[in-house]
Amino acid sequence: MPIQYARSLTSQQGSSRTIRHLGFTLAFIAGAANAGAYLAVQIYTSHMTGIVSSLADHLVLGEFTLALGAMGAVLSFLMGAMTSAIMINYGRRRALRSQFALPLLLEAGLFLVFGLMGSTLAGVTGLFVPATVMLLCFMMGLQNAVITKISGAVVRTTHLTGVITDLGIELGKLIYWNRVDAGPEHRVVADRLRLRMLGLLILFFLVGGVLGAIGFKQFGYLATLPLAGILVLLSVVPVVDDLRGAALETGDA
Repeated sequence: MPIQYARSLTSQQGSSRTIRHLGFTLAFIAGAANAGAYLAVQIYTSHMTGIVSSLADHLVLGEFTLALGAMGAVLSFLMGAMTSAIMINYGRRRALRSQFALPLLLEAGLFLVFGLMGSTLAGVTGLFVPATVMLLCFMMGLQNAVITKISGAVVRTTHLTGVITDLGIELGKLIYWNRVDAGPEHRVVADRLRLRMLGLLILFFLVGGVLGAIGFKQFGYLATLPLAGILVLLSVVPVVDDLRGAALETGDA
């Protein structure tokens, strides 16, 4: 990955092209993490709509232990998004180039720890499942906040409900029959670039899910290590830039 391209992926001044590429990569990671999480603990950890619905069901059925687990998952996702916002705003205040890269580097570290220690922690009865769910929900919240902030809420990567809705809207525009005598203000025109982006987000999420499921079946928790590696590649260049800048400032002082 060329250095300048890697630097631009998480830059606040990144182009719409690099933002799309970052979104595709993060959608792949989210799909892989979701598929692996389901095989490990039978829960999709980025699907907050489903988890909140299950929380309501558990409360009505009197399954308060399960309701507490669902609440923990939602709060973990929320805390992940909050942590990402804090890191980004801290980096912005200090004019860091890595303001959007830092949360991704943290996510990489968490994937690394989970991949190396997952099989050991799996033997801790009663703790592994809730801890895994909360960790992965935290990571998905962390990641989704990054792409939401950097894209101005145009791109989301950890869940597809909104993406598929937007895709349906654009497809409806695409096949809409415009009358010949309709003025320019009444013509319905699909945004083909957005249509392509939405389709690719779904495709990357799907491919990530397939490869994540295969990887977990073949290698277990170690399958998260390549995801950590991808996140490091996305984030390491601006972090190194900031470290070099800090070292130069210290030397000048």
